[in-house]
Amino acid sequence: MIDHNLIEKIYLQDKLAISRTITKIEQANSNSIEILKELHKKIGNAYRIGITGPPGAGKSTLTNQLTKFYRKEGYTVGIIAVDPTSPFTGGALLGDRIRMGEIGNDPGVFIRSMASRGSLGGLSNKTQDAADVLDAAGYDFIIFETVGVGQSELDIVKVADTTIVVLVPESGDSIQAMKAGLMEIADIFVLNKGDRPGADSAITSLKTMIALKDHNSESWLPPIIKTIAQENHGINDVIEGINNHRKFLINHDFLNKKREENIKIRVKEIVEEFIKQEIWNTQRLNELNNEIKKAVIGKSSPYQIAENLINNYKNSIMD
Repeated sequence: MIDHNLIEKIYLQDKLAISRTITKIEQANSNSIEILKELHKKIGNAYRIGITGPPGAGKSTLTNQLTKFYRKEGYTVGIIAVDPTSPFTGGALLGDRIRMGEIGNDPGVFIRSMASRGSLGGLSNKTQDAADVLDAAGYDFIIFETVGVGQSELDIVKVADTTIVVLVPESGDSIQAMKAGLMEIADIFVLNKGDRPGADSAITSLKTMIALKDHNSESWLPPIIKTIAQENHGINDVIEGINNHRKFLINHDFLNKKREENIKIRVKEIVEEFIKQEIWNTQRLNELNNEIKKAVIGKSSPYQIAENLINNYKNSIMD
């Protein structure tokens, strides 16, 4: 049964109601899916910005400055900071209140840390659901700030309309970006800490990489923006870059197409998760353990075991 009072409070941007709903989602509360179904009627108005890049690049500082800019313009902002999860304890380094102290108490800003919980993409499986809650609540912008873990950052494109890759001059980050695939997902490059030695060289390197990519008249060419986020230098240029990319997507009818593709991916993930939970129930796990013992002594094989599991699942559906 849906708590319609809770739904109405979400629509009014009641932070406590939003926070409780996201907690229900993270805990896979039995009612959370029904809540999400109801809230989906109101989503689609928020613009979603992904900010990713290596550790120490200044992603949180950039998020902070962008949020302050949007608040001055009268917009509301929801921030989802995805933090790494310990593989041993399941705990996360939830330091958003410290990193974003300037905006944490702003009534027009909602900040939520979510643990990656082992997700290879650096984003929790529930991250998109949380963003949908903020979207339904009427936040104008939703910013995802993800863990800086290189190659596993690539699924930011599944949730963001505009993806910003933040780099710094040191450590050959621009070369690493190309290797990690960040080169392919960036709609905007931000070279932060641009007052440090090597900044101009890094920008030249990035320009060369972009020039080597195939592009045509309908391709978006990612701008490279130098910032010193700590001192608020270059932030207006980043805002302009976001606005230009948004206009490009809308003018070329790419925004809805991109969102359609993201929803298709999301549906696939939901179905896969459901089937995975159905297949790996306790009874089948017990059967699997017995089969594995046979495989060890050559009386079965991994393929035969998998085939049996699939056939048993199919038969259970038909019953």
